[in-house]
Amino acid sequence: MPRTIKKYANRRLYDTQASRHVTLDGIRQLVVDGEELVIVDDTTGQDITRAILLQVIADQEQGGRPILSAGMLRHIIRFYGNPLQEFLAQYLEGSVEAFLNQQKGMQDQFRDLMARTPMATMQNLTAHNLGLWSDMQKAFLDAMNASRDKKP
Repeated sequence: MPRTIKKYANRRLYDTQASRHVTLDGIRQLVVDGEELVIVDDTTGQDITRAILLQVIADQEQGGRPILSAGMLRHIIRFYGNPLQEFLAQYLEGSVEAFLNQQKGMQDQFRDLMARTPMATMQNLTAHNLGLWSDMQKAFLDAMNASRDKKP
């Protein structure tokens, strides 16, 4: 179930789950953290999630290194009202999904590669040997206790 954020007439955003006001940067952080959000206008009940997320993107594009160049934005604007508008929307969404899947695959491969380093191998071997040593000590102590319990 998505987390509900309410936007009040005074333009403040209120996180109903955390019972506190949030900023656009707070909304951005929730999205980065993987939270599913729905943002509603408190007066009308209208879902304004897209509009607020666009504001978050606009804020992010203002500073640092933007993702969307002016040329890219012009191309996107030209597609509004174009018969291929829906196709572009699906293409962009699919492209971002494919990029994220490739990124995750590369991260998984890198993590697996790092796990195969000599140091990781030694660490795994040491942990295994410590486990065996612990089991052997326990068996020895159990045997000692059992023989002591049997003596009169």
